[in-house]
Amino acid sequence: TWESSMKALILVGGFGTRLRPLTISYPKSVIEFANEPIVAHQIEALAKVGVTEIILAINYQPDTMKKYIEEFERDYKVKITCSQEKEPLGTAGPIALAADIINREGDCKYLFVFNSDVICPFPLQKMLEFHQNHGKEGTIFVTQVEEPSKYGVVLSDETGRITRFVEKPKEFVWKQN
Repeated sequence: TWESSMKALILVGGFGTRLRPLTISYPKSVIEFANEPIVAHQIEALAKVGVTEIILAINYQPDTMKKYIEEFERDYKVKITCSQEKEPLGTAGPIALAADIINREGDCKYLFVFNSDVICPFPLQKMLEFHQNHGKEGTIFVTQVEEPSKYGVVLSDETGRITRFVEKPKEFVWKQN
């Protein structure tokens, strides 16, 4: 089934500098939000949509992060594997580093990739159905924010096809001619 071919990679390697002093002792992905570690909300949503293996791309405080894995595996009935960065690799680097794990059994048909500090209702089933229907290589879940200079902008054409990414713009960006 397609469910057995779904994996996820969660980027949990950040230092969480904006959350200090909380992140001096714990990685930000295990700081509690609504009585659960932030990453637990993501793992739960991924398990509900049928993901069977989750790869945690870890860097900062790996031993602390690893202490939670057994609990997450038991609670959400998923396999969790770590891919450890020796130095910070940004956003795409951890995906490349984990490529062997992702493709280990040659059965990964769908891969969800998360930043570990995202908290929202995760409409993963709808996203998966949307992705299957358009048949393209990838789908990105984005949301509208009032102040994109803190995040970034994704520009797309009238069909929803991404035409450009603008990282943390300093001036208003809305359309490309």
